[in-house]
Amino acid sequence: MPDELLERLRRFREHTFPGVQDRFQDLVTHGQHPTTLFIGCSDSRLVPYLLTGAGPGDLFMVRNVAAFVPPHDGYLDAMAADVAPQRESDAGAPLQSARHWVGYHGTAAAIEFAVLQLQVSRIVVCGHTHCGGIRALYEGVPPAAVNLSAWLALGREAVLPVADPGPEVLRRTEQRAVVLQLERLMGYPMVRERVEAGALTLHGWHYVIEDGEVHVFDVATGGFVPASRSAHSGTGPYRDAADDGALFNEIDAALSSRALDQAQDTAPPNP
Repeated sequence: MPDELLERLRRFREHTFPGVQDRFQDLVTHGQHPTTLFIGCSDSRLVPYLLTGAGPGDLFMVRNVAAFVPPHDGYLDAMAADVAPQRESDAGAPLQSARHWVGYHGTAAAIEFAVLQLQVSRIVVCGHTHCGGIRALYEGVPPAAVNLSAWLALGREAVLPVADPGPEVLRRTEQRAVVLQLERLMGYPMVRERVEAGALTLHGWHYVIEDGEVHVFDVATGGFVPASRSAHSGTGPYRDAADDGALFNEIDAALSSRALDQAQDTAPPNP
C-alpha cells in the first residue's frame, strides 16, 4: 500500500520547496517577523493560508478545538466552568464566586510569545460553521474524552438556552464563542496594554465554509458582517470578562422568542 504522506513529503521537497527556498532562507537568516497571530479551530476545513493569502512567515498560528482562548490567570468563573457558586449560609454570609483552575495551556503561552516576543500587530480569532466543538457544548462528549470535556468549559458562556439546537442556534453560538474569546484576550495584561496603546488590534472572524466567506465582527453594531460588505477586517478594542456586560446579546432578536419558548418547554419545574 503506497505511503501517501511520504509521497507528499517528497513532492514538497522536489517540486514546491525550490520555488520558495529563497523566502525560507531569508526567514532563517533574519528570523520570523509575523504581523498576525491567528487563533483558529483545528478543523481540517479551515485553511488560514487560503483565507488570508498569506505566505511563509506571515502568520503565527495556534490551532485548537473551537478556537478557544484560556484565561490568562488560569481560572474560569463558576458559570464558565460549570461549577456551582457557594450557597448563602444560614447565617447570611455573602455569596462568593467559585473559581475553577483550568491550568496552563499552550495557547496562552503562544499568545504571550506572539505579543511580547514577536510583537504582532493583529490577533485574529477565527471560528467557523459546522464546528464540532461548538456542537459538543450541547450534545456532550464521550466519557473517555476527559481533556476535551474540560476544554469545552472555555466556550460554555456562549451557549444559548435551547435544548435541541438547530443550524441557526449553532451558528449564533459559534459567533458568540468568537466574541467570548476576544473578551478573554483582553484579560491578558500585555494584550490590553498594547490594544489601549493602539499598537495591537483584535479581529473576530466567523468562516462560513459553504459560502467561502468570512464574516467579521463589528463592535459598533455587535454583529458579524460579510467581508464582501464590510468596511474593515474587524474592530476593537473589546471589553474583558471583568467588565460589566458583554459584547454579545444574551439572545439576539432573531432567536429570542423561539429560543425562550423552547427553553421554557424543556426547563425543569421550579421547586
